[in-house]
Amino acid sequence: MANKNESKRWLVVALFAAAMAWVESAAVLYLRVQLDRVIPYQPDPLPVSVGLGQVELVREAATLAMLLTVGWLAGQTWRSRLAYSMITFGVWDIFYYAFLAPMSGWPKSLLDWDVLFLLPLPWWGPVLAPVLISILLIVGGTLITQFDRPERPLWPGRLTLWLNLAGVLLTFYIFMSDAIRVVGAGEGAIRNVLPTWFNWPLFSVALLLMAAPVADLSWQIWGGRLNQARSVETA
Repeated sequence: MANKNESKRWLVVALFAAAMAWVESAAVLYLRVQLDRVIPYQPDPLPVSVGLGQVELVREAATLAMLLTVGWLAGQTWRSRLAYSMITFGVWDIFYYAFLAPMSGWPKSLLDWDVLFLLPLPWWGPVLAPVLISILLIVGGTLITQFDRPERPLWPGRLTLWLNLAGVLLTFYIFMSDAIRVVGAGEGAIRNVLPTWFNWPLFSVALLLMAAPVADLSWQIWGGRLNQARSVETA
């Protein structure tokens, strides 16, 4: 059974993440209007001539630091701290697009291309891709924060964590594959690369691998109860 106190804590964390998503959407809107890049799918999404490259990189790093900090403060164990960080990131990412759409008129579709991150290379992908990952983060984080107990720790097994890591690394490659392909041609080529095809088949494999911990956690929570109930019935 879920903990009522943790449910309230979950709501507070989600509220913070949604509020931070509004701030992020507004900041991105100001930046893109200034750069004439409201639609990010175009070469050189962050022109060097404007002088905002390093500022934007630091802003992205600071945003991640704030999200992780909230997760750390909300949790009471290392497991719940990581889990709340996952929830914060997932809620923030989804609401970022939800707020940006009415603010700027973009994205018009979940299949619109976006520059997801700039560290260490530009990440390109359809909006739907990070949204799906964010859903996994929210679900996995929610299961841990609501059902983890000191007397019965809840955490994915070693095998599922390795599967998850493989999925994460594969996802990194998919998002940065176009930049990796031209990295030898220099910074100018990286800034101007424009992807034309997203590897959905490979991303689907990566998504399944990243979903392994969620399946593992679900089985630990409800599968064990099912087996226990069957044992009682046959006793």
